[in-house]
Amino acid sequence: MKLTILGGGGFRVPLVHEAVATGATGLVVDEVALHDVDPARLATITAVIEEQGRRLLAEGRAARLPRLSATTDLREAVTGADFVFSAIRVGGAEGRIVDEKVALDLGLLGQETIGPGGLAYALRTLPVALEVARTIADVAPEAWTITFTNPAGIVTEAMRGVLGERVVGICDTPIGLVRRVGRLLGADLVAGTPGTGIDYVGLNHLGWLRSVTVDGTERLPGLLADDAALEEIEEARLIGKDWVRADGALPNEYLYYYLHTDAAIARIRSAAQTRGEFLAAQQGRFYDAAAPEACCSSPLELWSSTLHEREATYMAESRDEERREEDVAGGGYQEVALRLMTAIATGRGERMILDVGNRTASGERIVPELPEDLVLEVLCEVDGAGVHPLPIGPVELGRLGLMSSLRSAERSILEAARTGSRDAAWEGFSTHPLVSSPQLGARLLAGYEAGHPRMAALLSGEREGHRGDRLR
Repeated sequence: MKLTILGGGGFRVPLVHEAVATGATGLVVDEVALHDVDPARLATITAVIEEQGRRLLAEGRAARLPRLSATTDLREAVTGADFVFSAIRVGGAEGRIVDEKVALDLGLLGQETIGPGGLAYALRTLPVALEVARTIADVAPEAWTITFTNPAGIVTEAMRGVLGERVVGICDTPIGLVRRVGRLLGADLVAGTPGTGIDYVGLNHLGWLRSVTVDGTERLPGLLADDAALEEIEEARLIGKDWVRADGALPNEYLYYYLHTDAAIARIRSAAQTRGEFLAAQQGRFYDAAAPEACCSSPLELWSSTLHEREATYMAESRDEERREEDVAGGGYQEVALRLMTAIATGRGERMILDVGNRTASGERIVPELPEDLVLEVLCEVDGAGVHPLPIGPVELGRLGLMSSLRSAERSILEAARTGSRDAAWEGFSTHPLVSSPQLGARLLAGYEAGHPRMAALLSGEREGHRGDRLR
C-alpha cells in the first residue's frame, strides 16, 4: 500500500509518519512518498523522519518501517498511490503574514482560516488544490484523497468537484471536543453503542456539539449546568461558560473568533507579532538549523522541541492562561487521517466527524436547506465501502444562517479561483460575515493583490501565475 503526502516538507509531517510507522491501527503501509516543491525543506523533513524511524525500531515501537521516498515531481509522487494526504500550504508562512496583516490594518480579524485572511488563503490555495485533484484523477483515479489543507471546508468542496466522493476533509478539533466530553462522562461517544452518541453539525472551523446521549439519556444539559464540568472543556473556557449554557451547545473552538471578534483583534494587535510572523520565524530557525548540511547531532530532537512550543502557543490570543498539557496532548489530525485510511482499507468500521457532501447514505440531504454538493462537517460511518454521513437533527435558524453566509462567501472565492473573476473575489471578501462591507471588501482585495503577486496575476487573467506555486 502506497501513501503519498503532499506538502511532504511541512513541519508536522513527522507526526503522520510516526502514526503510520507505529501501526497504531494495525494497518501496514509499504511506502510513504513525500512530495514538496521546496527541495531544501523536503530534505530536512526526510532527515527528521529517517532518524525518527531508527528510533522507533530501536525502542521496539515499530516492527518494520515503510519504504520512504521523496520527490518534487507531483505526478511521480501520486502515481500508484492508494491514499493521498494533502497538507499543502501555498505561499508558506510568509503568505500567512500577508493574510493576517492586510485584515488587521483595516481593523478586521487577521487569522489564518477565519475571516478575510481565510478567504485570502483559499484564493491562493484553490487553484493549486484543483491542479492537484486533476493530477490525481489522471494518474491515480482509484486513490482516496484525505485533505487537511486549510481552509479545509471549501478546499474539500473544490476537490470533490473533480474527484467526487473519494475526497474527504478532516480536522482534529471536533473530535478533540467530543473526547473531552466523553472523558467527563466515562463513555466512548462515537463507538456506535446503542443509545450512546452525539449530534455535531457545522462547517469546518464552524461547528457545534448539540446533543450527547449515554445509555439513552441526554447528558448535554447537565454538563452545561455544571461549572466544574465546563472547566474541564477547553472550548467552554475559551468562549465562556455562560454563553455555551445560554446557547445550549458546545462550540468548536474557532467560534471564539465569531463570538469575541473585537477581543480577538485587540489581542492579536497588542502582541509583539502575529501568529504568522511567529511561525515564520520559529520554523525558519528550525529549517535552517536542521538542514542536512548544517545540522546538529539530532534533527529529530530539534524538531520535537520546536513542535511542543508551536502546539503550546496555538490560538494563544484566545486564552488568559497557558494551554493545559492535556489539551496540548489531545491528539491530532494525523490520528484522524490514519483511522480514516484504516477503516477504508480494512473495512473495520469507524465513526468519525468528517467534511463530506450534504447527503446521507440513503440519498437524502443532511441539511435540507443547503445545496447537495455543499461540504458539511458531521458524524460519519466509515468502512470498506467508503464514507457514509449520518443524519442529524434540524439545524437552528441562527446556525444555518451563519453557515450559509460563510459558505456563500467562500463559494464566491472558489468562483474567482476557477475563472479569474475579480468581481467574484470582491463579492467573497465583501460578504464574509466578519466583513459585511463592499468598501472594506474592495480594500481587502486591493491589499491582498498587492501582497500576493500570484493572486493579482490570477485575477488579471494570467492563470499560469499559480502553476509553480509552493505546496507546503
